Amino acid sequence: MIPLVEVVAVVVVLVVVVVVVVVVVVVVVVVVVVVVVELVVVVVVVVVEVEVVVVAVAVVVAAAVAVIVVLVIVVVVVIVVVVVVVVVVVVVVVVQKVIIFVVVVAAVKSNIENISHNLAHKQLLKYKLQH
Repeated sequence: MIPLVEVVAVVVVLVVVVVVVVVVVVVVVVVVVVVVVELVVVVVVVVVEVEVVVVAVAVVVAAAVAVIVVLVIVVVVVIVVVVVVVVVVVVVVVVQKVIIFVVVVAAVKSNIENISHNLAHKQLLKYKLQH
């Protein structure tokens, strides 16, 4: 059987890896969004000649929306990972308990069979001695 400490250690490592990957993805997405928004701002300012204030407000709104979307995705991923980890730990613990129960039941059954066999043997010996 797998010790519970090892299961928890593996689960913790998996959670850390997932969190690191999610953070890296978030950083990359935010950087890409900011770069794209800045390029759009430059194109709009140069080509369309819109006022800089209007473009700045649009950039701030777009960046805020992008960050909110990324944060929502991160929260959902973390929740899913935590749920999966909890389910895995519970399943492993339950399986270990079931295995222990089966082994104990088998041992008790074997002991009962041995005791009944010994009693039958003693009764047979008594019968033979009496006759």
